[in-house]
Amino acid sequence: MSIKSIKEGYLVDIRPNGVKGKRFRKKFAIKSEAIQYEKWILSQYHNKEWLNPPSDRRKLSELIELWWKYYGQLMKSGRSALLKLKRIDKDMGYPTINRLDARSISDYRIVRIEKGIKPKTINRELSALSGMFISLIESGHFNQANPIREVSALKTFEHEMGYLTKEQCLLLIENLKGLELLAVKLCLNTGARWGEVLSLTGNQVRNGKATFVNGKNGRNRTVPISQNLEGELCDIKEMKLFNGVSYDNIRKNIQKVAPNLPKGQALHVLRHTFASHFIMNGGNILTLQKLLGHSSIQQTMKYAHLAPDYLLDAIRLNPLAEK
Repeated sequence: MSIKSIKEGYLVDIRPNGVKGKRFRKKFAIKSEAIQYEKWILSQYHNKEWLNPPSDRRKLSELIELWWKYYGQLMKSGRSALLKLKRIDKDMGYPTINRLDARSISDYRIVRIEKGIKPKTINRELSALSGMFISLIESGHFNQANPIREVSALKTFEHEMGYLTKEQCLLLIENLKGLELLAVKLCLNTGARWGEVLSLTGNQVRNGKATFVNGKNGRNRTVPISQNLEGELCDIKEMKLFNGVSYDNIRKNIQKVAPNLPKGQALHVLRHTFASHFIMNGGNILTLQKLLGHSSIQQTMKYAHLAPDYLLDAIRLNPLAEK
């Protein structure tokens, strides 16, 4: 008998796979708990479904719809992730789940690279796909291993980060007027993202501060602004301050005053410009992290090399330095 009465209560002593199999011994104060444990052990060892799970033949598109219903639509970046997932599904020929493995994912990456897509973009796409599977596994909507788990990210290299000189900033301001001018001034004064500027309302500007709500990491942050800038913002009568501002016109003017900027930065260069000049003028890197709303100091450290005294000890402490 596998359950024995002992002085301390009850002892479960069982070998579910026979005399030569693994032995399980556990003490319990009451008999009902011992019986439940015995049943659990037996069920674990006699249920062999996990050895050969049935192949999941659902279409990837079905899982994307499930993910969107239970997770994606609740995420701040859900719409962007959904577009990535649908692009993967289309480019892979609308596959079934059982066709997704390391090889098919690697083939997909090669096709994307041959189309000129950057490794960083491809990594983001596959990160969205992996995140989808992780969410579905956690919720019980997908009962197999994450097919992306064995695919390592493509190696990427740091790209050049451009910013406007003070002269270019002044020239840009001269070329703009109205709300476009004010939007650019706000970016250069606060390091705000373009989306944060567009969503700014009159209620978020008061007491010499601009509060940007629900930023990229979902947090709010408040940045001090000058009295003059606050006055200009408060003069706008619309609730949403920058309705109708032309992204394209500002981008064209930036390209006009700084034609040699690295590709792909567009209006984000205004945020880089704020951060770069803040550090070059002696600003503290931890303060900059708070102003930019970075969740990690590693994100902000990309500006550290612009500090006036950055690595100057290399001159003073190298082996040929004059003592």
